[in-house]
Amino acid sequence: MPLASQPAGRRERNKQQKLDRITAAARELFAERGVDEVTTQEIADKADIGAGTLFLYAKTKGELLLLVQNSTYADALAQGKSEAASLADLLDAVMAILRPVVECNRKQIDNGRTYLREIIFGDPEEPHHRDAIGMTVQTEKAIAEVLQRDERVSADDAATLAHIVSAIMFVSMAATINIAKPVDEIVAEIKDQVRVLLPK
Repeated sequence: MPLASQPAGRRERNKQQKLDRITAAARELFAERGVDEVTTQEIADKADIGAGTLFLYAKTKGELLLLVQNSTYADALAQGKSEAASLADLLDAVMAILRPVVECNRKQIDNGRTYLREIIFGDPEEPHHRDAIGMTVQTEKAIAEVLQRDERVSADDAATLAHIVSAIMFVSMAATINIAKPVDEIVAEIKDQVRVLLPK
């Protein structure tokens, strides 16, 4: 039997089950009360594991938040890419990618802002942080692919523009001045800025 098709061993299944319980517990508690109001002990208790075991999977609450938010971000990006594929207008297609990302980030605003802070300032050697950075790279790649539909935009220019668009989105989501703004206003703010970047 090829190695890739062999079922996971008991140890691997147990590790995955613990990780799933930790993720579910953290997701539920963070959604209810926000990351700052939840202790790692509460997450461990809800996941029915010891605190020491929890720290084998994530060393800090920030890492736990990355673990939880990364899967939501991945789903949002997949949705955005799918919607963008059918849109001819470049601005509409770029915004189709960005809107679900903004929506998932704003479900619990404090958690979303903490997630962005962890992406920017977190430990790049930590696996959940690497995954989050990978999601931002995938977002920029999706935007660049849309921009390259315009034959006047080179691959290098598309990558640079996508990086700028990503920065605009991050700042708009993280800015304290935008804390109380609903998703539609955040998206409109991003769209107004992205519009001036795109080729006329």
